[in-house]
Amino acid sequence: MKKLVLLILTLILSVIFVGCSREDDITLKSNHPPTQTDKDQIEVITSFSMIEDMTKSIGGKHVKVTNLVPIGTDPHDYEPKPDDMKDIARSDLILYNGLNLEGGDKGWLAKVLDTTDYQKRNAVAVSKDVKPMYIGDEDNKEVNPHAFIDPYVGEKMVKAITSSLIQKNPEHEAYFKKNEARYLKSLHEIERDYDKKLNSIPKDNKVFVTSEQAFQYLTSRYNLKEGYIWAIDTEENGSPEQIKNLVQFIHRNKPPVLFIESNVDKRPMETVSTESNVKIYPKPIYSDEIGKKGEDADTYLSYLRYNLEVISDGLNSKNK
Repeated sequence: MKKLVLLILTLILSVIFVGCSREDDITLKSNHPPTQTDKDQIEVITSFSMIEDMTKSIGGKHVKVTNLVPIGTDPHDYEPKPDDMKDIARSDLILYNGLNLEGGDKGWLAKVLDTTDYQKRNAVAVSKDVKPMYIGDEDNKEVNPHAFIDPYVGEKMVKAITSSLIQKNPEHEAYFKKNEARYLKSLHEIERDYDKKLNSIPKDNKVFVTSEQAFQYLTSRYNLKEGYIWAIDTEENGSPEQIKNLVQFIHRNKPPVLFIESNVDKRPMETVSTESNVKIYPKPIYSDEIGKKGEDADTYLSYLRYNLEVISDGLNSKNK
């Protein structure tokens, strides 16, 4: 059935995009800046919720944003729908995470762009200035895409979004820059809060345990010893061997609490908690998505504030 759907989508897209091929449309990456438009409102496609939120904050009234991967859906394995293809066809700019979140040059976004002959200079990885970190072992290693958990990486992403919007429509540069300055003012306050609170956690408490090794960029910056059930998201998540290894890590390092992400199966960590006799922090932590509107962490800035509160309170719990 999936093959039939993919065939139909390919035929639709071939009709929509016929004649649109460009010389620089060879891979997902392009060394050229986005083409310019004089449209008052840039039509932007974003790959997932955090970039959508950032883009709306910077672009304001001069962008119309359509997001592809909805909250609650794994951005790694998303399957584009026919309406997504039509939206891409009409778009002026695509802003995506990169760092393998969308699967890299062999992932779903690259396949869509290759199939549609979309002009790839108008598809920008907002993490392009981020130094990648890797997860897994030598036999199964891949880029960790969750850099945005670190607020300092978020700053680089915001600047990349602003730069792309300005390149797309230089006429609104002052407007975009003004919005960026306002946004970065709040983000810099959050960065200072992270520095103060996470650097002040007692050394013996700086052991951070989650289900997935998604927080590597943050734990590396703040010297937190990271424990996890699985490093790479596969069908083997929560295997007996993985749980055994984490329980042994916990016995050696004695973390104050365990954390569960908002979008993972809770049962593996509940088993770890039972076997290690270490409690799970009562509130979830967010990793690769923001919350739904009206919920905790429903913007990127509130996502950062929320996670800081959870991490700081949880890792200081031994001293309460």
